[in-house]
Amino acid sequence: MARRFSSIAFVSSGAPEADEALATLVARYGNHDPDTADVVVALGGDGLMLQTLHHFMGTAKPIYGMNRGSVGFLMNEFEDDNLVERLEQAHRSVVHPLLMIAHDAHGATHQARAINEVSMLRQTYQAAKLRISVDGKARLSELVADGILVATPAGSTAYNLSANGPILPLNAPLLALTPISAFRPRRWRGALLPDHARVRIDVLEADKRPVSAVADHTEFRSVSRVDIAMDRSVELVMLHDPGHSLDERILREQFGY
Repeated sequence: MARRFSSIAFVSSGAPEADEALATLVARYGNHDPDTADVVVALGGDGLMLQTLHHFMGTAKPIYGMNRGSVGFLMNEFEDDNLVERLEQAHRSVVHPLLMIAHDAHGATHQARAINEVSMLRQTYQAAKLRISVDGKARLSELVADGILVATPAGSTAYNLSANGPILPLNAPLLALTPISAFRPRRWRGALLPDHARVRIDVLEADKRPVSAVADHTEFRSVSRVDIAMDRSVELVMLHDPGHSLDERILREQFGY
């Protein structure tokens, strides 16, 4: 039977543990150019996984992560044996990123994609004032908070969870809209939106209360408005060992283990 992956590329986060793993794996399996390899094996933590997915965004190249970092929620366990067999047996998880279009105070427009979340954050000691619209209709005329975020199911266990947002199953057709330290309305805990929703967030009193917009690790400062929607034209492919799929990890997280 023909192998799914005949050429493997390894990338490292640069941490000592990751570089040590890189040397071991390259000696055993060789190393190909990541741009032409059939699969990329990322050695590090979740930060490296996100960087690698962003680097190959739009190519549908499968990424198999092995944890040589601190968290590793998106990663498989590290083991230098039987890598070829593990890759052949791995299950695919396909996710779509969010597309963020941010308009800043100088009239410029910026665009970035997020695998985990798009967040808006106050830049100074003063709370942000935000107006939230969904599919062209204003749903919250004024939110006073440290900020707000829109998370994908894949990102629902990241910053969204830290902000007390809901954990979403990977295949749920939903987005989490979660406030960050909301002051007004006091009892508003956010909303679950269909993943085809188009979210617009306007910054009120932008001169007095500046706000930045962040798509994963890409930040634009002093924004006046941000539009967010899922980009279904882009597929991101992650590989996970049987029994350790992203669906399974998200389900486990909901039960606290």
